[in-house]
Order: sequence, then structure tokens, then C-alpha cells
Amino acid sequence: MSRWIKFNLVGIIGAAIQLASLTVINHYIPGHYLYATAVAIEITLLHNFIWHWNYTWRDRRNCGTPFRQLLRFHLSNGLVSMLGNLALMRLLAGQAHLPPLAANAVAIVFCSTANFYLGNSWAFTTRAAWKTSS
Repeated sequence: MSRWIKFNLVGIIGAAIQLASLTVINHYIPGHYLYATAVAIEITLLHNFIWHWNYTWRDRRNCGTPFRQLLRFHLSNGLVSMLGNLALMRLLAGQAHLPPLAANAVAIVFCSTANFYLGNSWAFTTRAAWKTSS
């Protein structure tokens, strides 16, 4: 339960960063909302990885090199976030005509549970599980 709370604290900050990034990108580099969303997601992924590595799963930092854990984080949380957010943005903003920020907030909430599970069971797994999954 403690890790879930930490994950969500990082997630709330990450969501604010993602929404702020989307706002800035759309304002200064107008274009298609999906491209802006992809860039905002990547900024957030890097932010969240640093916090998860140093805070949420701090006790598992010795389970692999930071680069390897970043790679696993991108292959799990990154893919869920990127594909889930972009699909939901296309549906909610593109077809349902919700404002991009509202659509992105909904997408973030939908992806969070899968991201916690993948982070806990694969990206930041224990040393014993790390060796069996490699």
C-alpha cells in the first residue's frame, strides 16, 4: 500500500508536468495535438522514472543498472503511456471533440493502474525476479 501511495504521488506530479508540457507545446509550437502529446509523455516518462527510481522503488535500485531499468521502464510504462494516451487522445479529442487537456487527463487516469503493475512487477522488480526474467 505504501508503494501504491508513493507511485500515485509521483503520478500526480507527473500528470501536472504532462498537462503543463502539452499546454506549452500547443501554445508555442502549434500543430497536431497527437505530436504534442507524444512529446509531453516522453518528458513525463523521464521525470517519473527519476522519481520512481529514487523514491517509489528506491529499495530496488540495486536490481540492475539505471540504464537497464530505464529501458525496462520505457518498454513497459512508456508503451502503455504512449499507446494508451495517444489512442485515447485520438478518441476523446479527435472524435468526441473534448479539449486536449481534458482528454489527456482522462487518458492519464486510465493508464495509471497498468503502469503501477508493470513498474512493480517488471521495470523495478526484485533481484531474484530480475535474473529469471532476463
